[in-house]
Amino acid sequence: MSDMITFPDVVNWAVPFFVAAILAELLWIVIKGRGGRYETRDALTSLLMGAGNVASGIVLGFVAYGFFMVLWAITPLDLGTSAWVIALCFVLDDLRYYWVHRFGHRIRWVWASHVNHHSSQHYNLTTALRQTWTGTFTFMMVMRAPLILLGFHPGMVLFVGGLNLIYQFWIHTEAITRLPRWFEAVMNTPSHHRVHHGRNPRYLDCNYAGVFIVWDKLFGTFVPELDSEKVDYGLVHNLGTFNPLRVAFHEWVGIFRDVTQPGLTWRERLNYCVMPPGWSHDGSKGTSFDIKARYISDHPESAGSPGLRPNMKRK
Repeated sequence: MSDMITFPDVVNWAVPFFVAAILAELLWIVIKGRGGRYETRDALTSLLMGAGNVASGIVLGFVAYGFFMVLWAITPLDLGTSAWVIALCFVLDDLRYYWVHRFGHRIRWVWASHVNHHSSQHYNLTTALRQTWTGTFTFMMVMRAPLILLGFHPGMVLFVGGLNLIYQFWIHTEAITRLPRWFEAVMNTPSHHRVHHGRNPRYLDCNYAGVFIVWDKLFGTFVPELDSEKVDYGLVHNLGTFNPLRVAFHEWVGIFRDVTQPGLTWRERLNYCVMPPGWSHDGSKGTSFDIKARYISDHPESAGSPGLRPNMKRK
């Protein structure tokens, strides 16, 4: 097997592009007076979250890579490194990303790591850098195990994952409205991803794609951006802070507080970790499903429109 294969760290290579693109977007907004908004403290928080993500990768990256190399040592398969293998790996890894991202919105333990990416009430290229510090603790690394066991080298899997992240950077902008219809039909775009960052009831929990929006269309999670409803960015309950420590850890603290409540059964304590965000043992809070159902109840004419299924019932 090809244990000594190395692939470039494309994310680090892309840093100059990230900086140049942010400056270009900011300049565009200032000159045109449209296409988004920057708030200094918000942008700084996003940059600090990005730096923390890099630091956590340096400190904890050996955990995932060590796991991957163990899998590589036991698999009898080796697909090599031809161009078609890399291309296939890229597509399959994007499917893997779709499901990890979807789990990140439907399993609170994983959401605790991902929530910081949605914590900004602005949408610009710095928002793309608002990344987790605690991804290792979600154990979502196991979702890459099938790729390695199928014969894709761990270095290749990480390489295409880096390409995936680079692609997702440019879609965090309001400066681009919509792209040609054929492109919007297949690829993830700023329009599709703006929807994903919305806190509007119809826009909750949709458009999980990384690169190919076709996954959302295939698995029934696609919601288009509507000209009639502007995206309201942020969390259902916004944090109201620019403190990166609170941004990074607030949901983990919330899980701890919920799990340690007195009088709960062990099943209820477990559910606070694995059920969707907003689940509570006494129904005092609300999941995204509950929020959508309440919205339909208050606006019955919206039932059946994008993101609001007519069979949702208020609990």
